[in-house]
Amino acid sequence: MSLLASCQLHGIQPWAYLRDLLCVLPSWPRSRVLELAPAFWKQTREHEDAQQRLAANVFRAVTLADHAPPV
Repeated sequence: MSLLASCQLHGIQPWAYLRDLLCVLPSWPRSRVLELAPAFWKQTREHEDAQQRLAANVFRAVTLADHAPPV
């Protein structure tokens, strides 16, 4: 099964998953890499550690701003 098909199977938006995965992967501990799989991604994103890494990523902030609805 492909990574994108696995995202769909687990109810995860593939674009958002790939964006966030690429943001956290460089600093993610090797011992916890399985947490980044689509099967566990929803639980992983809820953890404070993942939230902090995502919030601190400048590239993620820019892409989210590009998709924000106009005010």
